[in-house]
Amino acid sequence: MFAVIKTGGKQYKVAAGDQIEVEKLDGDAGATLTFDSVLMVSGDDGLKVGAPLIEGASVAGEIVGQKRTRKIIIFKKRRRKSSRRRNGHRQPLTVVRITDINLGAAA
Repeated sequence: MFAVIKTGGKQYKVAAGDQIEVEKLDGDAGATLTFDSVLMVSGDDGLKVGAPLIEGASVAGEIVGQKRTRKIIIFKKRRRKSSRRRNGHRQPLTVVRITDINLGAAA
């Protein structure tokens, strides 16, 4: 059984026991989360696609930890102007372990 959820402007295909990295969510390690934006569920009774969401379906997860990605460098240079700019960015992420997929009224 798997589900497609939407969080942080992105879509993730998840199953029970999966560990995913999503855009930063509030909470400490060990806290539970519920993702209500379920776009699709595949189970024993076949595939169910929402329009755009599946009513009553949810995915439960547990926060494993908070982290940041590797640093990316943004370098801008204008030729012959003695103008340079160097910036760095590290995106904050939340590591989530999926514990359960609940079909709710969708079943």
